[in-house]
Amino acid sequence: MDVIGKLFICPTPIGNLEDITLRTLNTLKEVDLIAAEDTRHTIKLLNYFDIKKPLTSYHEHNKKEKGKFLIEKLLKGENIALVSDAGMPGISDPGEDLVRLSIEHGIGVTALPGATASILGLILSGLPTSKFTFEGFLSSNKKERKEELRKLEKEHRTIIFYESPHRLKVLLQDIKEILGIRKIAISRELTKKYEEIFRGNTEEAIEKFSKEDPRGEFVVVLEGTSIEDIEKMKSEVWENMSIKDHILMYMEQGINKKDAIKKVAKERNISKSEVYKESISI
Repeated sequence: MDVIGKLFICPTPIGNLEDITLRTLNTLKEVDLIAAEDTRHTIKLLNYFDIKKPLTSYHEHNKKEKGKFLIEKLLKGENIALVSDAGMPGISDPGEDLVRLSIEHGIGVTALPGATASILGLILSGLPTSKFTFEGFLSSNKKERKEELRKLEKEHRTIIFYESPHRLKVLLQDIKEILGIRKIAISRELTKKYEEIFRGNTEEAIEKFSKEDPRGEFVVVLEGTSIEDIEKMKSEVWENMSIKDHILMYMEQGINKKDAIKKVAKERNISKSEVYKESISI
């Protein structure tokens, strides 16, 4: 039986080269091939640590054809390391496609621990870290981006975004318009000499970046909405909906009439008898 190779997901430093782990260095030295997001970028890292291994590109624009190439190599018994320009491959990059392909072909996949900008940005934000959601890069299309933000209106967990320098100002404006004024932390140059973290609210962030040109890749960490705000939003919806329509909304979701009446009474903070009167004609 032929021996199948293994895919190693190798995180690289997001800024400071000293953050690379010994295990990652050893893996890069031992594999047969390194698949890199940008070979020109990765060769600098390899040269710094005196690692001499074959390199091939694997990125968003060639992932379909190169994915097949890498799978063939793995099936023939070669071990391959996948690296991105910075941080953990597979997070907001095509690494996830290669992982999925490998699993589909019965190829072993392992991920090495290492730097991830989103987690560093979250920890340094000063915002709640016990529960959070990672949204990555939102759509570059204005309409789609705003729709993605609207879906987060009731999200109570801390929200993490990635953003490029030329779109940061637009993102901040959209956040303020759709999600309102909230606490926010914006990080750049993480782990580097000129690491910078802005902490304030969305309005203050807009003011700051209107006076300076954003540079570098950003981790944007946004405060989730409070439970009180969610309840307020719900009550505002109920105010614009009749009691009868409120009952029907739940019945259309498959909830029986009796339970629908209970839910409506609780949400509107009124008596069940009052709701029952409105339900008689349903």
